Amino acid sequence: MSAAQRTPDGTAIELLIGGMTCASCANRVEKKLNKLAGVTATVNYATEKATVVHGPGVTPDDLIATVEQTGYTARLPEPPAAAAAPAGEDDPSRSLRTRFLVSALLSVPVVAMAMVPALQFPYWQWLSLTLAAPVVVWGGLPFHRAAWTNLRHGAATMDTLVSLGTTAAFAWSLYALFWGTAGTPGLTHPFELTIARTDGGANIYLEAAAGVTTFILAGRWFEARAKRRSGAALRALLELGAKEVTVLRGGTEQRVPVDALGVGASFVVRPGETIAADGEVTEGSSAVDASMLTGESVPVEVGPGDTVTGGTVNAGGRLVVRATRVGAATQLAQMARLVEEAQTGKAEVQRLADRVSGVFVPVVLALAVGTLGFWIGTGAGLPAAFTAAVAVLIIACPCALGLATPTALMVGTGRGAQLGILIRGPEVLESTRRVDTVVLDKTGTVTTGRMTLLDVVPTPGEDAAEVLRVAGALEAASEHPIAQAVARAAAEDGALPAVEGFTNVAGLGVQGVVEGRAVVVGRPRLLADRSAPLPAVLEGARAAAEADGRTAIAVAWDGAARGLLVVADAVKPTSAAAVRQLRALGLRPVLLTGDNAPAARAVAAEVGVDPGPGTVIAEVLPQEKVDVVRRLQDEGRVVAVVGDGVNDAPALAQADLGLAMGTGTDVAIEASDLTLVRGDLRAAADAIRLSRRTLSTIKGNLFWAFAYNVAALPLAAMGLLNPMIAGAAMAFSSVFVVTNSLRLRGFAPLPENRDATSALPSGRPTREPAAP
Repeated sequence: MSAAQRTPDGTAIELLIGGMTCASCANRVEKKLNKLAGVTATVNYATEKATVVHGPGVTPDDLIATVEQTGYTARLPEPPAAAAAPAGEDDPSRSLRTRFLVSALLSVPVVAMAMVPALQFPYWQWLSLTLAAPVVVWGGLPFHRAAWTNLRHGAATMDTLVSLGTTAAFAWSLYALFWGTAGTPGLTHPFELTIARTDGGANIYLEAAAGVTTFILAGRWFEARAKRRSGAALRALLELGAKEVTVLRGGTEQRVPVDALGVGASFVVRPGETIAADGEVTEGSSAVDASMLTGESVPVEVGPGDTVTGGTVNAGGRLVVRATRVGAATQLAQMARLVEEAQTGKAEVQRLADRVSGVFVPVVLALAVGTLGFWIGTGAGLPAAFTAAVAVLIIACPCALGLATPTALMVGTGRGAQLGILIRGPEVLESTRRVDTVVLDKTGTVTTGRMTLLDVVPTPGEDAAEVLRVAGALEAASEHPIAQAVARAAAEDGALPAVEGFTNVAGLGVQGVVEGRAVVVGRPRLLADRSAPLPAVLEGARAAAEADGRTAIAVAWDGAARGLLVVADAVKPTSAAAVRQLRALGLRPVLLTGDNAPAARAVAAEVGVDPGPGTVIAEVLPQEKVDVVRRLQDEGRVVAVVGDGVNDAPALAQADLGLAMGTGTDVAIEASDLTLVRGDLRAAADAIRLSRRTLSTIKGNLFWAFAYNVAALPLAAMGLLNPMIAGAAMAFSSVFVVTNSLRLRGFAPLPENRDATSALPSGRPTREPAAP
C-alpha cells in the first residue's frame, strides 16, 4: 500500500524504516509502535517497512515520532512512479560492498600472519595492529553506531553483540601490546584449528576482531543484495508502465505525464508505444504485443470493443483507447501492490523467530558475563575467561535467525510474480502445506466460461458444413450467447451470407431468409410449430447431448429439419492435466457448480474428477457455495477453492486457501490468497508447489539457524571455540540462509505447464452470461 487506506479496523499506512540492522531492531520498533493506543503494527526487517493500522486519534506524524524516539528513522513512501528508481540509485549494498572489500583486503594479511608462524617476522604484531585498526573502527562502524544508538535507548540488539565482541577483542589486544608482553619483538603465535580450551594469555586477538568484522560485513552485504534482488520483480512490474501518454482533448493530441490521465479519457497509442492504462479500444485495429508481460510470442489482435491492458505494447496500427482504469487501479499496479503486500507481511514462523530474537540478546549478554565470571572463579585466568566470553558474544549473533523467513518469502513471492502466481501474504504458505481438498468452480475455471459449438449432426443426405454455414448466418444477427457460439464457429470457415427478414421468437429461437431459403434455428418445438419435426436420427442425437448436460438446437429450412447443433460450455483443454497434477500433490478434487447435474457429471468425467455424490456438487446457488465449503471444513478437511466469478468470492474468502483465476472478476481476486494471472488451471498446481517449496525453505533456514546457535553456544561457553572461528561460522550461517533462499529463484513450473505461467494477461476477456 503506497497510501493510507481505510480498513474495518482503522486507517492502514506504510512507513519506510531506516537504521535497522537486524531482526531485533525490527522487533523493537514493532513493540514500540504497538504500545500506542489503537495501533497495530507489523515491521519487516527484510523490506525495511512497517505496516500500521491506527485509529483516528493517531496521525502519521505520531507514528514517525515514535519510531525516531526508538532510535530509527521513518518516512512515508513515495508514489509508485517515483519509487521505481533505477537499480543503481540509492543502493544500500554499495556502501556495504566498499566496507567489505576494503576490510577483506586489510584483514587477509592479519589473519594470515596469525595462522602461519612462518610469516611472523619480528614486528609482525605491530603491522597487524596497523592493518586491523581501520577494519575494526571504520569497517565495523555500522555495528558500533547501531549499538550506541540502541544503548542510548536502553536496548540491546544483535549489533550490540557484534560491537561488544569485536571491541573487546581489539581492546584486549591493545592492552596486551602496550601493557603486556605481546609487543615483544620475535613473539610467535602457534595456530591450531582445533576445538580445545585455550589460554589467551600469550595471544592477541587482532585477527579475531578484524576477521569477525569482515565475515559479518560479508553476511550483511549478501543480505542487502538478496533484499535488492528480491524486490526486482516489483520494480520490473512498475517499470513496464508508460511514463507519458498522448491524450485526445477537443480533437487535438496532447502529450502529458501518465499521472495526468483520468478514467474516461481517450488516448492515442501509436505503433511501438506502451499502452498507458487499462482500457477499451474505441478506434482502430492492431496487434498488441504482450510478450514482456505474458511471454506469449504471438501478438493479440484487438479492435473496437476489445479490452487492452496497461504495460503491453502496440505492435501494429494506431489505436484510440478509452481509459477504464488508471494509476493504482490498473492490473499492472494491482499486481505490484499484491507483490509488495505479500513481501511486507509476516508468517507465523517469522513471528516466532522475531519473538525468539527479541529475548535472545539479553540472554546471550547474561551468558557471556556468566562465562567470564565462571572461568575467573575457577582459577582459569583472565585471558582464558576473556577468550570464552568473547567467543560467546560472537557465536551468538543470530543474524541467520532474522534472515530465515523474510529472505525466503521475498524471493519466493518475487519468483511467483515472474510466473504469474501472485501470493497475497506469508500465511498462505502455511495453508498450502495443510490443504487436502481442492474445490473447483466449473464455469470459467474448469471450462472456458462461454458457450462453444461442439458438434454438428446433419440429417442423412445433408452436408454438415452447409448446415453450419446457413445456421451461422442467421444466428449472427442474434446477441444470445448460444447464437454467438454458432456464429463464431461458422465464421471460421469463411464469410457468412446476408440475412433478410430476421425475427427473434422469444424463448424458442430465430427465423429469417438466407439465400432465398426460409431458415429456422432453435428448439425442436419451434421446428415442430413450423411443420418440420425432428427425424429419429436427430431425436436420438438430441437426447444423447442433453444427457451429457449439453444444449442441442435444431436447424430447418424449406419445411424440413436439416441438422442439429450441439453447444456447451467447453472444457478448457488443460483442465484434465491440471486435475491430474492436483491429485499428484495429494489433493482430492471436488467439482462445484450451479449448473445441472448431467452437465456437471459430464465435465467431471472429462477432466478426471470422480463423478460421485461427494465430489460432484451441482445445482448450487451462489450463496450456497460458501455453505459447501463450511461443510467440508466441518468434516475435518482443509479446503482450497479455485474460482473466478463474483459468486465465488464468499467461498474463496471462507476457504483455508483461495485461488482466483486472473481472468476472472476483481471481487474474486481480492477475496483470494493466490491469483493465477493467466487463468490456466494448471498454474494452480505450480502455485501450490511454489508455496510449499518456499515454506520448506523457511523451515530449513530456521532449523539451521537454531541448530547452529544451540550447538555452538555451549562450545563457546566451555572455552572450546576460538573467537575468530566463531565469527567465521556465524557469518557463514547468515550467508547459508541467504544462499538457500536464493535457490527459490530457480523454481520452475512443471515441464507441461511452461505456457501456463506468465506475468499478466494481455486483456481480460469479456465474460458472456453463462451458468454460475
